Amino acid sequence: MVTTRAPEDAYTAGPFVPEHGGLTALRKAAAGCRGCPLHRDATQTVFGAGAADARVMLVGEQPGDQEDRQGKPFVGPAGKLLDRALAEAGIDPGDAYVTNAVKHFKFTQAEPRKRRIHKAPNLREMTACAPWLAAELALVEPELIVVLGATAGKALLGSSFRVGEVRGTVLEEEIHGRRERLVPTVHPSSVLRADDREGAYQGLVQDLRTAARVLS
Repeated sequence: MVTTRAPEDAYTAGPFVPEHGGLTALRKAAAGCRGCPLHRDATQTVFGAGAADARVMLVGEQPGDQEDRQGKPFVGPAGKLLDRALAEAGIDPGDAYVTNAVKHFKFTQAEPRKRRIHKAPNLREMTACAPWLAAELALVEPELIVVLGATAGKALLGSSFRVGEVRGTVLEEEIHGRRERLVPTVHPSSVLRADDREGAYQGLVQDLRTAARVLS
């Protein structure tokens, strides 16, 4: 496995992804990923979590502040809201594999002691991180992917993806060489920012109920 940093004109995590081994090997290798500049400021790589035989994979955008500090995906406020919505929709959060399109926290910070403000990853960074997501999909082989938000949708389905146009529907697309079923919905963090938080939450639950029906 190559461990040198990728040149800036060729950002990719590809050389860091091991050819063999399961999720444990992937997670260990990802901890040393230098495939794009985001690793420089992040506390650590935040890899996916869940069982290798999970029927559903939930794909978000990137780790947030709490995820970056704890090294686990969806452990902050948005993750707690997602767990509640999944349970209400009839999906056991413990039976899902959760991950992000980008594995390092991208943020802005005015001063070292100031709060770190989330900044959306760009296409170059999503593309660089894509080999990790492809490897997770190949190992987990989920029956269904729940796409959480626009960034995850663009990472999986291309730059023309618009979550508002397809949320709550069942899509079938070829993703990283595999035919996949997907249900797009909003990212739970958008629910926390919504003016009508209860309405936004119920919309998320309704989309997840579509996913639950696919899995039933």
